[in-house]
Amino acid sequence: TAFSILIISDSLAALIGRKFGRHKFLSKSFEGTLAFFVSACIVVFFTPKIGNFPEEYMIGFAAAFVGAIIENISSRLIDDNLSIPISVGFTMWILYLAILPKSELILSNVPR
Repeated sequence: TAFSILIISDSLAALIGRKFGRHKFLSKSFEGTLAFFVSACIVVFFTPKIGNFPEEYMIGFAAAFVGAIIENISSRLIDDNLSIPISVGFTMWILYLAILPKSELILSNVPR
């Protein structure tokens, strides 16, 4: 999911931000950041889930929000091609552990 968001959402954010970006938001345009978030939510909706729990969608949407903010504040010092999948993946991992700790695929080889 994290790399799908990187590929699709980062590309759309750049295209929409350059074409329609009129309002500054943090470091980049609001329109590009919104395009990132909306497309990332669509990616989350269509990617496979562990158990199809409703909470999984909320976890994905929260990770999409984090990814949109990270994409917006990434600068020339931090490449967003690295920071987006790391931040999205880390957010999803932490939220899965916090919200769905009994899920079988989360650290399935670690005894409980």
